[in-house]
Amino acid sequence: MIDHVRDLASVREATDRFLSAAGKLDDTAVAGPSRLPGWTRGHVLAHVARNADALVNVLAGRPMYASGEARDADIARDADRPLEAHLADLRDSAARLSAQAAVPADWSRTVVMRNGVTDRAARVPFRRWIELELHLVDLDAGYELQDLPEEFTTREIAFLADRWSGRTEVPAVTLVAGDGRSWAMDGAAEGAPITVTGSPAALLGWLAGRGDKGATLETAGGPLPALPPL
Repeated sequence: MIDHVRDLASVREATDRFLSAAGKLDDTAVAGPSRLPGWTRGHVLAHVARNADALVNVLAGRPMYASGEARDADIARDADRPLEAHLADLRDSAARLSAQAAVPADWSRTVVMRNGVTDRAARVPFRRWIELELHLVDLDAGYELQDLPEEFTTREIAFLADRWSGRTEVPAVTLVAGDGRSWAMDGAAEGAPITVTGSPAALLGWLAGRGDKGATLETAGGPLPALPPL
C-alpha cells in the first residue's frame, strides 16, 4: 500500500542528502560532466529543481510541463549557473513542492504525468524520491547505487519491473536478488523466460540504465535483455 505521508518524509530526507552532496561541489565541478551523457552536473541540478516545480503542477492539476521542448529549454537555461544559484533554486523548489503537498487533497485521485502517463496522486512523492536518489548517483559526487536506502532500492526494482512488463521488446524475466527475493517482469517478447540474478544494486542499475548496466549480473535461459531507455 502506498503511504504518501511516509514517502514525503523520505523525500525530505533525500532532499537533505542531495543538498549536502551538491553543497560540497564548487563552480568548476558543477560545470564538469555528470554520469548522464551530454549533461554536466549543472544540468542534473537544474533538472532536479525543475522536476520539483513540475510535480507542483501535477499535484495542482496543471500540465507537468508546458511541452517537452520547454522542459529541455528550462534545464539548458539553468544549467550554467554558479553553485550557489543552484542550491538556492533546489531549496526553494523543494519548499514549493512541500507546500503543495501539504494542501488538503484527495490522494487517491488520478493525476497526469509527463507524456500523458497517469498515476495516483499518492505515488507522486515516491516519484520525487526516485528523482532525488537516482540523480544523486548521476551527479557523480560520491553517492553510488550501493548507497541507496534499502527500502528505496526494493521499491524501485518493483516499480521498474512493473514498468517494463508487457513491453513487446522485453522478454519475460525473473529478477532474483542474492538474498532470495524475486520480482517478475512479464515481458511480451518471444523467447524463453530468462532469470537474472545479482545484488539489489546491480539489478536496479540494469533496470534504470545506470552503474555497470548489468555487467555483473548472471543470467539463465538467455543473454541479458536490452531494455528501452527510461
